[in-house]
Amino acid sequence: MTEARGPIVQFCFDRVIPVGTILLVIIALWYVFSVVLNAPFERDQAARAGTTIATSQLLHNTMWQERPVLPAPHQVAEEIRKTVFDLRPTSKRSLVYHGAVTLSSTLLGFVLGTLLGILLAVAIVHSRTLDKSLMPWIITSQTVPILAIAPMIIVVLNAVNITGLLPKAIISTYLSFFPVAVGMVKGLRSPEIMHLDLMRTYNASRSQIFWKLRWPASMPYLFTSMKIAVAISLVGAIVGELPTGAVAGIGARLLAGSYYGQTVQIWAALIAAALMAAVLVSLIGIVGSLVNRRMGVRS
Repeated sequence: MTEARGPIVQFCFDRVIPVGTILLVIIALWYVFSVVLNAPFERDQAARAGTTIATSQLLHNTMWQERPVLPAPHQVAEEIRKTVFDLRPTSKRSLVYHGAVTLSSTLLGFVLGTLLGILLAVAIVHSRTLDKSLMPWIITSQTVPILAIAPMIIVVLNAVNITGLLPKAIISTYLSFFPVAVGMVKGLRSPEIMHLDLMRTYNASRSQIFWKLRWPASMPYLFTSMKIAVAISLVGAIVGELPTGAVAGIGARLLAGSYYGQTVQIWAALIAAALMAAVLVSLIGIVGSLVNRRMGVRS
């Protein structure tokens, strides 16, 4: 019994308690700033009515404003509950529906970006010319703000009648390929010179060196890069929905909330996107741990 309890207690001290503490601090600060930012509206309303407002009433009102400057955490949680559990997933007001639309373009862009990043890394590692010429351009590509590129991509693709999922996926691809390419270049070059010399001593071909040495050695780097790539791919999908005036997706939810001043709706969409990213990153982390353990990688 003691042996079974040991890892659980250790996990709590290593993960649950630190993360939980930070979460509680964030929520407490969130409530404080909700009161500070929403209080001027309540005082102004009381002044217009020629009355004074008690502190207790002020605190209560700032927690339940219809259109607050900063909604309280319980207001956001209630909005998420209503739009996730109280509505049908196919409803145009459901966060499940909007999340599924964004998730589809996120995953497509992530897969394309991962494949592109791996191919570029393989080419760079095996070609000195591409290493000197291509790598600087890959790095330079990420210095251009995605908010400037996204509308251009949408307009160009719309001109050739490419609409819907693919334009958003391309924006996600543009963002997600970079960490994979950089990480895989590092991973494919991670084997020691001694190991490479040993493979050459065995008269191994370049393909054998790649599949039996470079590729297995790059797995930890690949999955670490994929964690970053999937999160930034979600950002790209949301950004891709903004210039299109989309009617579905997390980005569309943010646009609708900003148009009508529904700050609670905006924050609910943001928290939903953050939770979605956390789940995706966690899934990749689990798969990466299984693959690395299967390949004998020591943590």
